[in-house]
Amino acid sequence: MELFANLAHGFVVAFSPINLLMCLIGALVGTLVGVLPGIGTIATVAMLLPITFGLPPVGALIMLAGIYYGAQYGGSTTSILVNIPGEATSVVTAIDGHQMAKQGRAGPALAIAAIGSFFAGCVATVLIAVLGAPLTKLALAFGPAEYFSLMVLGLIFAVVLAKGSVLKAIAMIVFGLLLSMVGSDIETGASRMAFNIPELADGLGFATVAMGVFGFAEIIRNLDAGAEMNRDLVQQKITGLMPTRKDLVDSTPPILRGTVLGSILGILPGGGAVIASFAAYTLEKKLAKNPSRFGRGAIEGVAAPESANNAAAQTSFIPLLTLGIPPNAVMALMVGAMTIHGIVPGPQVMQKQPDLVWGMIASMWIGNLMLIIINLPLVGIWVRLLRVPYRLMFPSIVIFCAIGIYSVNNAPVDVILAGVFGLVGYWLIKHDFEPAPLLLGMVLGPLMEENLRRALLISRGDWSVFLTRPLSAVLLAIAAGLLVLTVLPVLRAKRDEVFTESEN
Repeated sequence: MELFANLAHGFVVAFSPINLLMCLIGALVGTLVGVLPGIGTIATVAMLLPITFGLPPVGALIMLAGIYYGAQYGGSTTSILVNIPGEATSVVTAIDGHQMAKQGRAGPALAIAAIGSFFAGCVATVLIAVLGAPLTKLALAFGPAEYFSLMVLGLIFAVVLAKGSVLKAIAMIVFGLLLSMVGSDIETGASRMAFNIPELADGLGFATVAMGVFGFAEIIRNLDAGAEMNRDLVQQKITGLMPTRKDLVDSTPPILRGTVLGSILGILPGGGAVIASFAAYTLEKKLAKNPSRFGRGAIEGVAAPESANNAAAQTSFIPLLTLGIPPNAVMALMVGAMTIHGIVPGPQVMQKQPDLVWGMIASMWIGNLMLIIINLPLVGIWVRLLRVPYRLMFPSIVIFCAIGIYSVNNAPVDVILAGVFGLVGYWLIKHDFEPAPLLLGMVLGPLMEENLRRALLISRGDWSVFLTRPLSAVLLAIAAGLLVLTVLPVLRAKRDEVFTESEN
């Protein structure tokens, strides 16, 4: 009964006019981001972090959450109609979705993508509500040693699930941890790695690094790739949005399977929506009686990945709201947003800020409903947006980013630093380093250091505390096991195969 009381309270918070408006803005911006290729969710949330300063905390987080799951919807629209995935999560949807559009079945493809996304979103929202309270109770049993071990496990998951070289993923995490240490020592206040530069005395701004590595670097990469790619627009008018009865029967099992798979993968640190959509597509292909249909317009190839990426986008809020640990880069930015508003992410949030947690959970359901309304009837408008030339779009994004960063601390140095990190990010992308683990390392760095020091203070400098406390020992054992498995040649080959398959 407590669950229903909490949800009722959440709906009261979410239905307040300001929060409804924030939810709508988030859903609209998310769809826009999903539709336009080259501007990812991470870059957008990073760009909008400065704006959230002036907003109430609940509204700000509702808007940022809306952008994240809204982008999953928008990405499917362009994947199906134009064969340009606006979001990395929609790359798989393009394989069969665009083939359906070419066969004149764009309507059913879009409808099934939206229905699958809506269903998965609703299930994931219920999961967050159900798992929230028990997980928070478990988290309260965590001491500093357990928290440290849990964060180590989170970073190891990020290594396991990052594509490409394991060594490069570890290098990115270490780089992120090093960046988090710039500034002053959390205990003694002594200067660390600031090189006597006054602007670095307070450390590197999280929004600055995120904007550079994701926002600017992404724009440079798009311009470098000759971004005026062939836009193979489906010209005919989209008619008959309603799927046939056969379409619905064919796509129901994939939607259910995708939802379950996405929900599980969303909770895992380092997982998230991209992995979920690839995994769901691979699963459907393996289970299909006739796998050769995939890649030629199989509706299951649209239903499963779209359900999976939406479920994963929403269940990734579970570790954030209960344990205060971000499972992916967007959630890391959400931690940044919470910190900006003076909210310490962790198990206390559910008790101290029930408005924030339950308001956000309820707003997801409202947001999913808004997204169905925004996406299906307005398909034409979103496709027209794709005709905006990049030479107009990118400079305006750069200016917007620069203004956003400057407004955080009114410091021109921040803009220069973001530019520098933009070049660093571009170099990393070109050399096949994945920047997401860097961001996780940077967010978890201060928390890990604090808990490591606390644990050692309590145990009077005895390092065995991490192994003598059962929960901490189990978490570290899982982390060590995962790392060993990832390095094993057989599994490495399998892991690379999955990523190569997903890229083709």
